[in-house]
Amino acid sequence: MSHETYQTLLANLETVMVGQRQAIRWLLAAFAAGGHVLLEDLPGTGKTTLAKAFARSLTLDFQRIQFTPDLLPSDLLGVSILDPQRQEFRLHRGPVFTEVLLADEINRASPRTQAALLEAMGERQISLDGQRHDLGEWFFVIATQNPIEFHGTYPLPEAQMDRFALCFALGYPDIEGEMRVLTDQRERHPLDALCARAGRAELQDLRHAAAAVRTGDEVRRYLVELVAATRTAPGVALGASPRASLALAGTARALALFDGFDFVTPDHVRELAVPVLAHRLKLDPQARFGGLSAEMVIGEVLRRVAAPV
Repeated sequence: MSHETYQTLLANLETVMVGQRQAIRWLLAAFAAGGHVLLEDLPGTGKTTLAKAFARSLTLDFQRIQFTPDLLPSDLLGVSILDPQRQEFRLHRGPVFTEVLLADEINRASPRTQAALLEAMGERQISLDGQRHDLGEWFFVIATQNPIEFHGTYPLPEAQMDRFALCFALGYPDIEGEMRVLTDQRERHPLDALCARAGRAELQDLRHAAAAVRTGDEVRRYLVELVAATRTAPGVALGASPRASLALAGTARALALFDGFDFVTPDHVRELAVPVLAHRLKLDPQARFGGLSAEMVIGEVLRRVAAPV
């Protein structure tokens, strides 16, 4: 049943996102594994549309926050307001109290506001006025940012980047795909016709099934060796953390489930190596100015670490 849920969601999202099967596959894998996603791409490539289409495909609560330089942590988390009748403070909940959160252009907010999401993303809870507030098991963040625009933006700190299970780009559609986009949006946007295709019961089954996929000792060792190799790779000042190993293992299990396997293969690990690991690396300034990229580092690690046969 869980594999059918994936196929249903994939087909539903493909009616809106033309030629983006891999991006949809990775987004669903992150959700099934309980991770968060950062979509980093140029304007107009469909980042926000993918997030909204995903939310409409599920029977989960959805909130969108447009991040701006003047956004305050209280605008995100909420604020305690005095109730004059009861003479007590009551929490006026912010938009973070939802199940699917779209943090649009997240790097436009100040580091102080970005930091307000750290506890929410890491522990699915927030602390306000000395009290803990749970956000629930479904809390899932889809953030977007433009990688080439630097005016009025603040780079995400390493701690924030490490909380995203996957980071990837959508890219431009091919000629045929862009022609279909023009046809599909001639009268109205396909997003307007989208409806929910999976409820909480189906989504719970999907997560349980993904968690039950087996990861053999050899594949698990291969996965850990890939992550560990990023810490000693030339030109890397900060490698991937154990949280990266957990994200890689969890999303690889989800991909295996989507492909009809009850076990993870090295190919599933290799497919996710770049979107799971590259955004977590911090390169030496000299290596970065010399043209080295995190994706190049992961590519070299994949060539150097032998995969199990």
